[in-house]
Amino acid sequence: MSAKRNGDAVVVQPPQFDRPEVEIRASTRRTKTGNAHWSGSRVIVQIPARLKGRARDVFVDELVQRLLTQRPQVMASDAALEARVAVLADLYTDGVLPSSVRWVSNQKSRWASCTPATREIRVSTRMRQCPDWVIDAVLVHELAHLHEADHSKAFYEIANRHPRQRECELFLEGYALGLGISMEQADVL
Repeated sequence: MSAKRNGDAVVVQPPQFDRPEVEIRASTRRTKTGNAHWSGSRVIVQIPARLKGRARDVFVDELVQRLLTQRPQVMASDAALEARVAVLADLYTDGVLPSSVRWVSNQKSRWASCTPATREIRVSTRMRQCPDWVIDAVLVHELAHLHEADHSKAFYEIANRHPRQRECELFLEGYALGLGISMEQADVL
């Protein structure tokens, strides 16, 4: 898909296995430098309009790769999430593991969820934009549900073993506001 905006070309590349959706904005005002930044789950790349063909592809790929190395969790697989949960379970929840853990895109009001009966943990893809320590705190919260299904005192004794649990709550409250999600809609830990 491509379009023109203010005389500049805009091309959107669909997401691929190893990278998110990329919007390329070729600007006549840019002469030498490029820029890449996140806009939600999409990467916006701004490049000089003079770049064409292979040189353009290489320039865009380099900017996207540089951005992804700053936030490797954005493209983390379910297997990487499972490995992370195994480490966190050993550190904070006595090694108790879920039957599965995976990223899901259908959670609109929760950051993550756990079904104690099936021992499954699902993490919203919106969490991919969060710092590692926030994802870790959310995972420990969900792992605690494997011990205690409700939010009882015993549950919080386990969940709060993660040292940044309260900071995580504050971060997610702010993140929800930034996403335009009301606090009634957001299930903040």
